[in-house]
Amino acid sequence: MKDANKEKGRQSFIAEARREQIIEAAIKALDEVGYVKASLAQIAKNADISTGLISYHFSDKSDLMNHLLTNLLERSTTYILERVAKEDTPQKKLNAFILASLAYQGTHRQRNIALLEIVFNERTPDNIPYYKLSDDQEDIIMKELQQILRDGQEQGVFGEFNVDVMSNLIQGAIGEYMLNNSITKKVDLETYSCELTKIIEKAIVNSKVTNPLNDGR
Repeated sequence: MKDANKEKGRQSFIAEARREQIIEAAIKALDEVGYVKASLAQIAKNADISTGLISYHFSDKSDLMNHLLTNLLERSTTYILERVAKEDTPQKKLNAFILASLAYQGTHRQRNIALLEIVFNERTPDNIPYYKLSDDQEDIIMKELQQILRDGQEQGVFGEFNVDVMSNLIQGAIGEYMLNNSITKKVDLETYSCELTKIIEKAIVNSKVTNPLNDGR
């Protein structure tokens, strides 16, 4: 029984490693040729495996892309939340949130392109583009941002504003870098991050509080 469980665990590990290999190959294909041309054959070529092996792990291209989308979102979410959790004040948490969100984009260019390719090209079984779907599931990142803003208001370090509007504005500015600047590079990441944190500071920090959003700047 012990040997059987050991073998089962080994096979599970191998299967997981193979799925990860396929996902990485799919990211590369989406970056190189885009969603439309990113066939299973192209992905298999990138992974140096057979197309049949991909079909063993994923039922079709849509199944693979759905798993990839989940993978991309989970990794970016973990990256951001880990850095926010290290801070102890609303100002520092918000600063960490913005910088981590942008830093992830700057250091994971292929993953961001893959994410955009899926969101704007993949469709549901009802032929509805992903970007047109209403978000019925809880958005962990947005919830975290809104909580930071509420905590800042409750502690008196942030001024009065509508949390929903402000959180959408901040996420929109972060997303703008993903959609445009990370590809065209009109503005470098460091400049964009610095300017955005300054703008948000002026917009939300209580003018009566001397502790700024960007400590030391």
